[in-house]
Amino acid sequence: MVWLRKTYDWILHWSTTKYALPALAILSFAESSFFPVPPDVLLIAMAVAVPLKAFRYAAVCSVASVLGGMFGYLLGYQFMDLVGIHIVEFYHLQAQWDKIGGWYEEYNAWAVGAAGFTPLPYKVFTLAAGAFKINFPIFVLASLVSRSARFFIVAGLIYKFGAPIKVFIEKYFNILSIVFMVLLIAGFFLIKYIF
Repeated sequence: MVWLRKTYDWILHWSTTKYALPALAILSFAESSFFPVPPDVLLIAMAVAVPLKAFRYAAVCSVASVLGGMFGYLLGYQFMDLVGIHIVEFYHLQAQWDKIGGWYEEYNAWAVGAAGFTPLPYKVFTLAAGAFKINFPIFVLASLVSRSARFFIVAGLIYKFGAPIKVFIEKYFNILSIVFMVLLIAGFFLIKYIF
């Protein structure tokens, strides 16, 4: 946990620089289509550092995430055999791929919404949406609603509670890190073993 604490402190310090907002946008975009680290970590650090800008950060995170989801959709739609399949293999979800397709057939936008809001790996669902030719406007709308809800809830909590949240995070950092990782891993297991 020492390295994680140092990383958190480094991100918290770095999050107040002029490069923080572009970094948040890039991370949000990449996470929605191929990158494994969720943008919540940087969003929380930035919002804790400057709570008055929490909603601005959430907006940037939401827009970049939806654009990244659209890129993931494009990868699945046009380049599944060339690029998308390697992303699915990286997450070891080959066996679940058809189940995700069935879930899309049955639930359509709800599948996108669940993946966009919960710890489920949204990137896999963006690829699947393109590969299984889900209605694009519905995909974008569901992504916008679910991703925005997720990031604006985080921003709202930090804006409302501000400094006490920072104290709480610092006091219980190790426990919160474990909880966050458990939720992230649980999202992958949900897809792997339930779907």
